[in-house]
Amino acid sequence: MALKYVGMDDTDSEDELPPGWEERTTKDGWVYYANHEEMKTQWEHPKTGKKKRCAGDLPYGWEQETDEKGQAIYVDHINKRTTYFDPRQAFTVEDVMVKPKRYDGNTAALEIVQGRDLSDKVVLITGGNSGIGFETARTFALHGARVILACRNLSRASKAVSLIQQEWHKARVEAMMCNLASLRSVREFAESFKAKKLPLHILVCNAAVCTQPWTLTEDGLESTFQVCHLGHFLLVQSLQDVLRRSAPARVVVVSSESHRFTDLLDSCGKVDLALLSPPKKEYWSMLAYNRAKLCNILFSNELHRRLSPHGVTSNAVHPGNMIYTSIHRSWWLMTFLFTLARPFTKSLQQGAATTMYCAVAPELEGLGGMYFNNCFRCQPSIQAEDPSSATSLWELSERLVAERSAGVQAL
Repeated sequence: MALKYVGMDDTDSEDELPPGWEERTTKDGWVYYANHEEMKTQWEHPKTGKKKRCAGDLPYGWEQETDEKGQAIYVDHINKRTTYFDPRQAFTVEDVMVKPKRYDGNTAALEIVQGRDLSDKVVLITGGNSGIGFETARTFALHGARVILACRNLSRASKAVSLIQQEWHKARVEAMMCNLASLRSVREFAESFKAKKLPLHILVCNAAVCTQPWTLTEDGLESTFQVCHLGHFLLVQSLQDVLRRSAPARVVVVSSESHRFTDLLDSCGKVDLALLSPPKKEYWSMLAYNRAKLCNILFSNELHRRLSPHGVTSNAVHPGNMIYTSIHRSWWLMTFLFTLARPFTKSLQQGAATTMYCAVAPELEGLGGMYFNNCFRCQPSIQAEDPSSATSLWELSERLVAERSAGVQAL
């Protein structure tokens, strides 16, 4: 029962204790055995004769305390439970070689990081104040990471920070202003972040808009394209020196399966700005979203190609189909459809799982340029894997950013 209590309910009959015996640990992790019938203790297992020691520190959120009788007790502050069983006993020195777990579409984000201490990580998440972004931020924060929410609405972001800190008072999470619809705002955010002199180990490009009416940003570009792609492009460009200094670092770009239902190329095979940022008469909101999500994968692939030699990897993910978030709030019909589908789709915690997997999975260290769905690598569309399209989009994005930067300087 003790192993099941900490989520490790696999048992080995050879290691099962005889009746009347109890397994305990010292403060420095050595395992010893108490025989209650004979009132004695010993270091060797009563059946195998082996000595064992717990591997590593206590999982994040656990603390060792002493009860009124002087016995060691273990407090799980995150799940608010207390036990006399040392959770490290699930990972003794004989058991440290643990195979990577298999995850799927039913996996929750918190399962991905179960038992992980992320207190040495600094994480930046765009759009982390609601929906899948909030669950991603919450999961990181509850496991010790220092989390920064880059959001355009500071009031909502501050409420998100409060919710996380109410759940875990030691959570290190803060909100900063970053409006992806304004390249000026993105540059100001990057400078403010750099002024903190922090490393950056994980950058999650999560923010997006969908089913928006046609609008131009202050930079003269269609808003879906700029928020979903170009704002993130500039953000990563502005922080790439920090990412390189923090290596190994990871970028996770949240895309969508809807990338399969569009293309970006003109008759010459180049990425066409007229398709990415169309005039009002040629605009259809869902098509704009699909194109932006295709941009996400192409951008992630090209980013990985350019930065992986410097210890920075990038992968794109699909969080799940028709997950109920606020992204569809601009169109009543989409809200109605998402509401109908809600009982049959992933929860927000499940929607954040693939992002978490790509951000922290040890087996993905140094690997990138891939597309994941349900925590598995999968094949994106043919154009999403086209290196020339990725390079063409990168060069177009560089030009758009440079032109608007020059315009600001001229003013």
